[in-house]
Amino acid sequence: MFYIFIFGLCLFLPLKLQSQVIVEGDQTAEGFDKNIYGLGFSAGPTSGVGISFRNHFPSKLSLQLVTGIIKNKDDVYFSLGGEIQYDLVRGQTTRFYFFPGISYFYQGTDKNEVESPVRFGAGIGGEFKYQEALHISFEGAFTFYNDGSILPLPQASVHYYFY
Repeated sequence: MFYIFIFGLCLFLPLKLQSQVIVEGDQTAEGFDKNIYGLGFSAGPTSGVGISFRNHFPSKLSLQLVTGIIKNKDDVYFSLGGEIQYDLVRGQTTRFYFFPGISYFYQGTDKNEVESPVRFGAGIGGEFKYQEALHISFEGAFTFYNDGSILPLPQASVHYYFY
């Protein structure tokens, strides 16, 4: 199997591949003329799990805050985090951005039982318009745990925007 992969790689390496990307309209990610707010749900290890509030400033920057809590008889599960998003490309229905994020996770009754509760990371994300005011975001981030682990992990969110 390995030799088949190497043989296929050797066949395609000498080929000169070209692609052309054409972006329609103004994709320079210039700022909005006013603040735009969104409310939804976000889940990820870099910026937390729970209800999410997003604010697009009248610039290339956006702020997302995430918090969630679940309590049963014995334990409390809590997450608090956020990220700052910098638009790289913005179109009518899509947006691609760079983001750094940080979060804190808690699980337990008297003390935190999460081995690495503080997490921070950075990555890129894409936001896609699903319906008029409903947008879905997918992100990939390198997440740094406070125990020294570094993992490339996904995140996802859904937001309803109030224009």
